[in-house]
Amino acid sequence: MSIVVQKYGGSSVATAEHIKVVAERAKKAHEAGLGLVVVVSAMGKTTDRLLALAGEVARDPSPREIDQLLSTGERQSVALLAMALHDRGVPATSLTGPQAGMKITGRYGSGVISEIQPERMRALLDEGQVVIVAGFQGMNALGDVMTLGRGGSDTTAVALAAALHADRCEIYTDVEGVYTADPRIVPGARRIPEVSSAEMAEMAWRGAKVMHPRAVELGALYGVEIHVRSSFKEGPGTIIRKDKDMERLETRETVAGIVHDLDVSRVTLTGIKTGPGTMSRIFAPLAEAGVSVDVIVESAPKEGASDVAFTVSRAEFAEARRIAGEIAASLGGEVEGEEELGKVSVVGTGMLNRPGYAAKMFGSLGQLNVPIRMVSTSEIQVTCVLPADRVEEAVRRLHEDYELEERDV
Repeated sequence: MSIVVQKYGGSSVATAEHIKVVAERAKKAHEAGLGLVVVVSAMGKTTDRLLALAGEVARDPSPREIDQLLSTGERQSVALLAMALHDRGVPATSLTGPQAGMKITGRYGSGVISEIQPERMRALLDEGQVVIVAGFQGMNALGDVMTLGRGGSDTTAVALAAALHADRCEIYTDVEGVYTADPRIVPGARRIPEVSSAEMAEMAWRGAKVMHPRAVELGALYGVEIHVRSSFKEGPGTIIRKDKDMERLETRETVAGIVHDLDVSRVTLTGIKTGPGTMSRIFAPLAEAGVSVDVIVESAPKEGASDVAFTVSRAEFAEARRIAGEIAASLGGEVEGEEELGKVSVVGTGMLNRPGYAAKMFGSLGQLNVPIRMVSTSEIQVTCVLPADRVEEAVRRLHEDYELEERDV
């Protein structure tokens, strides 16, 4: 039996009418003879609403209780979808993450999947049932509910597809696929029919919201083919899989897309004494505090001192600056910060070997007189940190200068 995993995000199940549409799509797949597992997120803005409620009743709610609370959003969704399928004569069973065999370890609020025990799901599929699984959650070693963090339903779906050896994982969302840029900013942005796992992971890490990067990387690791499609329109969407195209090799177009992220702030330690182990002294305490660091730049040492700058999300800025301030003081320096920043990234395979692509990016931003705060490069991306109010302008210019509207992507 061919198995397909489908995942529907919060916007796809935001209302009763939307859930009915999802039920109709699931019914068609079931009637086509597929073994179907459906992963769903909480309805609409339920997670945000629950977090707001937690903030109203407690000044500093326990992370464990936050996970207990947030997991109820997905439980509502799976039960309602199962009811909608029953109403259409389709046998279906809803499961929470723990009931589906999802074992999770790590911190509350940002757990990682350690194991999946798929026996119950397989038994239900063998009975001809549609299996509906709550995304974003599982059980830790203590028997507690633990969540995977925002975007965790994507990760749940791809992980289940890997555990069940599914033919593919279909991610249904409110857009028609992956685009060369955010179509809300660039009206001429084009849907990408197929993108490599490496490019998609980088685009997701750099700000593309269509898929969670952890899910893309998991798909690449276990060979899961991922299809991104619209919940509201029929269409081919975008296929994400390992790049096996050997026909064009180095003649292929390099740039896959332009992505951006407005949730950026910068912390800089200035005039600190440097030497062996300095970077560990800076970043180990940040990691212990659960602060995620992105772009890191160190200036060349001068007279035994240098500057180290890094970016974090705005939500983590205050904590990161506090910790960095203590470290800077211990190293004879000071700390500075800037919150209103964003990132623009040009992403594509093989960019490191084609320096003209980075030069073009810097030239385009220079023509716009956009100040570049930081630069990060790899073999697959060039990222510039800019003032937040210049990001959209930069995205439009780069999309035009790389001619992404004109060529077949």
